[in-house]
Amino acid sequence: MTRRMGIDAGRLYATAWRLAPKVPEPLLRGAFTAGADVAWALRKGGVDQLERNLERVAPGVERRDLRRLSRGGMRSYMRYFREAFTLSGATPEQIRARMRVANREVVQPYLDEGRSVLMALGHLGNWDLAGAWGTQNLAPVLTVAERLEPPSVFEEFLAFRESLGMTILAFGDDGVFRSLVRGAQEGGKLVPLLADRDLSAQGIEVDLFGERVRVAAGPAALSVMTGAPLFGTSLTYERLDGERRRAAGTPWGVVATFGPLVETDPALSRRERIAQASQRWVDFLGEEIRRRPEDWHMLQKVFVSDLDPARYARTVGPEATAAPQAAAATEGGAR
Repeated sequence: MTRRMGIDAGRLYATAWRLAPKVPEPLLRGAFTAGADVAWALRKGGVDQLERNLERVAPGVERRDLRRLSRGGMRSYMRYFREAFTLSGATPEQIRARMRVANREVVQPYLDEGRSVLMALGHLGNWDLAGAWGTQNLAPVLTVAERLEPPSVFEEFLAFRESLGMTILAFGDDGVFRSLVRGAQEGGKLVPLLADRDLSAQGIEVDLFGERVRVAAGPAALSVMTGAPLFGTSLTYERLDGERRRAAGTPWGVVATFGPLVETDPALSRRERIAQASQRWVDFLGEEIRRRPEDWHMLQKVFVSDLDPARYARTVGPEATAAPQAAAATEGGAR
């Protein structure tokens, strides 16, 4: 994000967070939906790349259906921002009404034992809502966020997420990996890490929809190093009605779905176990994206075939594979 046409992005975000909760929800919803449709029609904000990514999810899809899907994707993406700007004004009761958890039984025993749980997330749905709900109802959230430009925007995002009760580490800062390791080892924490896009040039290649993608090694590396249980986790939208919709104050809720425990072969080397764990949570994520492709907010290049070959080749080699320090490279919440 940059300053353009004299607009201070940080001030704009701060204003949105201050004023959005005061705007009637139907009016705000209509404005953000209209903004999504305009961006989609003008092919702004990464719409072309979104469609290239969605073509991998649904190979052979007709152009008309792909356009319809990308329009739904932009509406879902802008829904995230609308919800983020108003989340600070939501009550705990509204947050609980907006969230539904599937397969909670696979993680609850570990939390009951006082252990920390690692969650490998993709850019799906609304992770800020899930983080706020998790802190209030499961365990305190510890995660990583990408530094945004200008710095004032990052500070606004940081203050917003911390106001929801989450502990946020800044991607790229010294000691981030050590802090994640301590959090995983101390126990009693949720550690959700957005990892379907590698920011570090130290990620790991895996298969997704029959192609190679580069994902952050962080969730798998933390799990292998600390023994903390790792689960692929998806966040998708669902329509609300009846009493739950009235309690939520919005027609949309989010479903958090936990995948199976990610297990690896202890006979393998650490590097091989990290690769195996990464592929297994990505396999679960791929199934969930296929189920709700419009909720995959991936407007950036993630498939290796879309990347610049020369630039990518410089990042591939022994020094770029699943090093333990790559755990600090998980994105953790940037949009």
